[in-house]
Amino acid sequence: MTQPSQPLSAALRGAVDLSALSRPRQQAQPGAAAGPGGAPAGGSGAPASAPPGADGILVQGTDAGFNALVTGSTSVPAVLVLYTDQIPESAQFVQTMVDEAVAQEGRFRVVAVDLAANPGIVQALSPVLQEAFGQVSALPVVVGLLQGQPVPFFLGVQPVEQVRALLEQFLSAAVANGVTGRVEGVSDAQSEGEEAEEELPPLHQQAYDAIDRGDLDAAAAAYQQALEQNPKDEDARLGLWQVELLRRTTGLDLNAVRAAAAADPADVQAQLQAADLDLVGGHVEDAFLRLIDLVRRTSGDERNTVRQHLLGQFEVVGATDPRVVKARQSLMSALF
Repeated sequence: MTQPSQPLSAALRGAVDLSALSRPRQQAQPGAAAGPGGAPAGGSGAPASAPPGADGILVQGTDAGFNALVTGSTSVPAVLVLYTDQIPESAQFVQTMVDEAVAQEGRFRVVAVDLAANPGIVQALSPVLQEAFGQVSALPVVVGLLQGQPVPFFLGVQPVEQVRALLEQFLSAAVANGVTGRVEGVSDAQSEGEEAEEELPPLHQQAYDAIDRGDLDAAAAAYQQALEQNPKDEDARLGLWQVELLRRTTGLDLNAVRAAAAADPADVQAQLQAADLDLVGGHVEDAFLRLIDLVRRTSGDERNTVRQHLLGQFEVVGATDPRVVKARQSLMSALF
């Protein structure tokens, strides 16, 4: 009954109108611990629990509070688990996602949505679910939420190894979009009784702080200085590539860029910008394919420009990523 997980390259196709959920928030019942958006965290009907000190990692999604959760996904990614008590394994899967969120030290929060009690959320997500899956044939329905946009994951209970692979892609897309917040208190709860993790090197912390306040130039300068001090600092090198990607895409109009790229496949600049926006949006394979096709259609200096741009995208994703390994092989075929 389960359906294989969808690749992130199929996600974020078109905006989903969640404005219908922006009604005034209802107050939480007395005694309920309020999560983001006024939705009770855990609370009555929650099918899972978070460890002590990490209650904010699990939120019970409601129609009334969902709009604030959408807004909150601009700083902390969220994963929605749509379940029903009539299918116990769908409710139990919420705990699986909570465990993964705790293991990731709160890099995303889990939003449990009781389908029967929250028709507004279901209606708002229907267009993207229909596009991604056609008919919803199994529960739970698992959907990422990043910068207010839904990212369909899969239907039905999936092996935890596949879940982790999807989460890795999702969180990589979040970092590429500058969404690096965490659920407060989770790291502290995880490290109780264990040695505290080492602090980031000062220049790395300086870069992170600069990204948080939107100063990409300062972030790039900090990473560059770290590389000057230690040319083998791989984290600084990767961070610099990611910041450069963000600098290239900041201020670009997504619709205008895509329209220009579609109108003129030979417009190298438009294709490069479209590929960057694909990458930032998590469409990793789409970005690579676009540039590999462009390599085939160009020659001389233009071809070299495209090739260098693609190699830069490989650096952002990571040399050992299977998609990069596959794309490198395709690039070699395109060149020779």
